[in-house]
Amino acid sequence: MTTPPDLRSEPPTLAPPSATTRTARRPLRWTRVLLHALLILGAVVMALPFLWMILSSFKPLEEIFLRPPKLLPMAPTIQNYETAFATGGFLPAFLNSLYIATVVTAVSLLTCAMAAYAFGRMRFPGNNLLFAVFLATMMVPGQLTIIPLYIILGKLQWIDTHLALLVPPALFNAFGVFLLRQYVRGIPRELEEAAAIDGAGRVKVFITIILPLLRTPMVALGIFTFLGQWNNFFHPLIFLNSAELFTLPLWVNQFKGAYSSDWGGLMAATTLAAVPFLLLFVIAQRQIVEGIALSGSKT
Repeated sequence: MTTPPDLRSEPPTLAPPSATTRTARRPLRWTRVLLHALLILGAVVMALPFLWMILSSFKPLEEIFLRPPKLLPMAPTIQNYETAFATGGFLPAFLNSLYIATVVTAVSLLTCAMAAYAFGRMRFPGNNLLFAVFLATMMVPGQLTIIPLYIILGKLQWIDTHLALLVPPALFNAFGVFLLRQYVRGIPRELEEAAAIDGAGRVKVFITIILPLLRTPMVALGIFTFLGQWNNFFHPLIFLNSAELFTLPLWVNQFKGAYSSDWGGLMAATTLAAVPFLLLFVIAQRQIVEGIALSGSKT
């Protein structure tokens, strides 16, 4: 008679990790610590000039150029902000920048989505060639096209008007078309075919199917376009002459003269101009990070 196996025997125990396993995991842990330390150091180095600007806006002029420099103000003052507001141009410049950035962003999103749908879905002679030429314009610096653009806008009598800052960037954005076209090509054609069977035309398909599916890249593109127009200094400097039409970058530039500069007022004005940008980043930081990732993705 055979003896039944002992069911009460203890289950096999796992052997403790060997020294080799422990030493293999240790470099990965130290690598992550080193990586985070480098990222923190890089963040501090990048944030230090911005922090210096904010703190210098509360310093008297003699403290700004103090040697050795001190980060914190010894005698904080708001005189620089009083000087900035005394110029009387902050609110009009703020409204002008907000108006231009908002209109350009809204119209640019619509035109880019329409062009991306045409390049990504419609087949017409010269489609790829025209898109290649479209992308080639991204390689041309804006300084090379500013003279012919100025001549064209002058013939249209748009110099010293906001139309010179609204129409060209709103109707032509090669990067935006390229970004959205990549996502249009990734949308399944079966969705459009099903809508076509139900009797939907091109316009209805674009509005009801394409646009909702492009919401994520359009949000990212809208943020980049808005920030680009908000910080635009070169084109307003060329096309605007009247002080009442100035944008925030031109208003800030008034504190810097050819022979002398009001550095305290300049720091305060720059801080005021950066506040909307900071608020936008705090509100939409996730979309901004996603937009950076989207701009480098490939579908």
